[in-house]
Amino acid sequence: MSKTLSAAASTEFDDMVKHAYQTMGATNGGIVNAVTQRNNVVGDTYKFRAMGKGLANQKASQADVTPMDISHSLVTATLGNWNAPEYTDIFDAAEVNFDEKEELANTIAGALHRRQEQIIIDAMDDATPGATVATSVGGADTNMNIEKVVEASKELNDAGVPIDQDRHIMVSADGLRAMLLETQVGSADYNSVQSLMTGTLDYWMGFHWHIIESRDEGGLTVAAGDVRQGYAWHKSAVGLATGIDITTDVNWIAQKTSWLCNGMMKCGAAIRDTAGLIQVNADET
Repeated sequence: MSKTLSAAASTEFDDMVKHAYQTMGATNGGIVNAVTQRNNVVGDTYKFRAMGKGLANQKASQADVTPMDISHSLVTATLGNWNAPEYTDIFDAAEVNFDEKEELANTIAGALHRRQEQIIIDAMDDATPGATVATSVGGADTNMNIEKVVEASKELNDAGVPIDQDRHIMVSADGLRAMLLETQVGSADYNSVQSLMTGTLDYWMGFHWHIIESRDEGGLTVAAGDVRQGYAWHKSAVGLATGIDITTDVNWIAQKTSWLCNGMMKCGAAIRDTAGLIQVNADET
């Protein structure tokens, strides 16, 4: 049974359940919507196809054309099976005036959503990025700042990554704090949207911003010396393959006289093009 439900059993109380703070969705729909997705995958692996660049060449009138020999490669995403189950006892459930099964389903969906995002983050950690923005950019051993964002943008531009609405960047809560303290970010003199009024960044400097909080799943990696590893990327550079999308169900288990609320998914992530992935290091000391 749900290990702490019995503590909630009482005569009558507020039926608006207060969940522990946890990211159930995320800003900008979460980083899941910021990558290329392939759904209904059959099997335990999915191979994303990557195509290299071409180089135009001249040809004399009487000569044969010379093929560009464009390279083709495959990047493999390995799909894993994930479950998030929890029992709720029929007797305890009868003593509370809210539907715990429904509330558990919401919590389970949030847990699977965060795990899905962590799978993407872990794939980025395992890859060799096209470039790395050092903590020394914008000052020695500095946190997130405008110079780092500009440098990440420059690296993507230099790699020929499209300048469009599909560029994304993710930072920690402390990285966002450092950004909001930058005059050119928070001041209305520089921006039509006053970030300090909303307390966050949505779309700024050509990037959709995603804030990753501290998570039991891992979140953004902290390397030696309190250096947080964030990332800037283009949507087409990162792939998420899904065999079973996030699904929750509730089943009656007679031998336990309990409802089993469970969530399931099968997915895996891979970096399709490392040139479109930039690691952004920030010193959060």
